[in-house]
Amino acid sequence: MSETFTPPTRFAVPGRIAVSNRAAATWQRAELTEIRRETPLVSTFRFAVPGWQGHLPGQHLMLRLTADDGYTAQRHYSLASPPDASGHIELTLDHAEGGEVSGYLHTIARVGDAVEVRGPLSGFFAWPGDRPALLVGAGSGVVPLMSMVRHHRQHRLTVPLRLFVSARTREDLIYADEYGAETTPVLTREGEHRRLAADHLAPCFTPDSPAWEAYVCGSNAFAEHASRLLVELGQPVERIRIERFG
Repeated sequence: MSETFTPPTRFAVPGRIAVSNRAAATWQRAELTEIRRETPLVSTFRFAVPGWQGHLPGQHLMLRLTADDGYTAQRHYSLASPPDASGHIELTLDHAEGGEVSGYLHTIARVGDAVEVRGPLSGFFAWPGDRPALLVGAGSGVVPLMSMVRHHRQHRLTVPLRLFVSARTREDLIYADEYGAETTPVLTREGEHRRLAADHLAPCFTPDSPAWEAYVCGSNAFAEHASRLLVELGQPVERIRIERFG
């Protein structure tokens, strides 16, 4: 799909489709209800999806735009919100240079506009909240991991959860104001001025540490680096789940 497409000022979306038992295979109307700036290049978009039947933290969806001439553009995006019975979901997106869908949402979309979504999709990266979770992300790779953190807090789960998130500076740190004691930020151009290293993760691998299920999300290079660190520290390969982008 060409990344030179210029979206029209508004995308027309067909009328709401009735939700069936196979909701994940059905396109549903989603109305934009809120836009929140997270960093200079990242925003969170909140949608009302009346027929949304829920999701697990870590799952993603497909978002589709339809232009007046019938042209469509669709992309996969991780869900940032925890499971919510209110029929609202949130997506946190980079403003990708030349991106059709992210460019439209960041520069043209306004509260009240509608898109279509289909999901939730993929259970491989999902965390049901029933096992210790060691979360490692970089940049926008923190988005599905934040869904897990929010779920953990919302339900006051006692199962151990730790999050390590890498960013260049604090200004680039998505959700910076939400992090608590469970989170260790690693800033590569501030503070220590270094990338995620074994000594950051080592405190999670003591004799008393729980048996973690590890979730790694980021670019190809970051995913390879982080998963290698985990294996070297003793994390079983079969208990490392990786989601890559780019």
